[in-house]
Amino acid sequence: MIATKQFQVGDVLPSTRELGKQLETSFHTVRKAYHQLAEEGLLRSERGRGFVVNRQTTSLDKSERLDKGAQLIRDVLEELVGYGLDDEEVEALFQEQLNFIEWPERVQSCASVGHTREHGRMIADAIKEQVGVKSKFLAASERNKSVGFDALFLPINYYNKFRSSGESTQLLLPVLYSLDSELLLAIIERAELDTLGLVTSDESSIPYLIEELKLSLKFQGSIMAGSIYGKSLPLFVRESDLVLYTPDSAGLVERQLPEDRRLKLRYQLDPYSADLIRAELWDQ
Repeated sequence: MIATKQFQVGDVLPSTRELGKQLETSFHTVRKAYHQLAEEGLLRSERGRGFVVNRQTTSLDKSERLDKGAQLIRDVLEELVGYGLDDEEVEALFQEQLNFIEWPERVQSCASVGHTREHGRMIADAIKEQVGVKSKFLAASERNKSVGFDALFLPINYYNKFRSSGESTQLLLPVLYSLDSELLLAIIERAELDTLGLVTSDESSIPYLIEELKLSLKFQGSIMAGSIYGKSLPLFVRESDLVLYTPDSAGLVERQLPEDRRLKLRYQLDPYSADLIRAELWDQ
């Protein structure tokens, strides 16, 4: 992912525990890998930040790269022979995997598509947090801009539309998502909630988010919604028992409202969608 520029120079990598959880492996294994990449010059460790991308090509010279590669191949060959594969089967497997190497070179740019750009960012944030893949974000109406990306992450209701009109070389991945369960529980556990406020950056995001909240919460009270304007919040926030807000409106909301009166909206990916993205962009 560093080599294919999904992580850019200066980007902070996920914590060892977070990436270990994503990959279903020990955080000790991730830490060892991070330190190995740091020794090769790809990463640097910064106090208070973690591991940061230092460069996108290894600083090892050719002989060192060949030595490491030869050792890895020997280890793999020994394991394959242990499984009972013969020379012809091993050669066929290597050739098949070499063909897959073209994929990371092709998938260098990704975009998450939402009803609005603000909504697309929420999907992109969920993918980055839960899978580790970074993506730009677009509104569904910006189909002309989407052709510039190698891969698109698409809500189900847009998948067929983009598939019929997109470029044949694009990788289109349907994404299933929902409002984060911990977030929903935090809302439900608030006693005597009569009024919810919803603050967005883009007014066009409001109908979609209200519909999701109503379906997810079965909320019996009233939901008042509005978008920020300039440096001001909608007036209804004063009357709301709890204010929900989007990442795009977070800067203003978090400066003006105490923490106990607000919750930031976020999505969680369906496990199938997360595994699909990993399979297409990582495992190859």
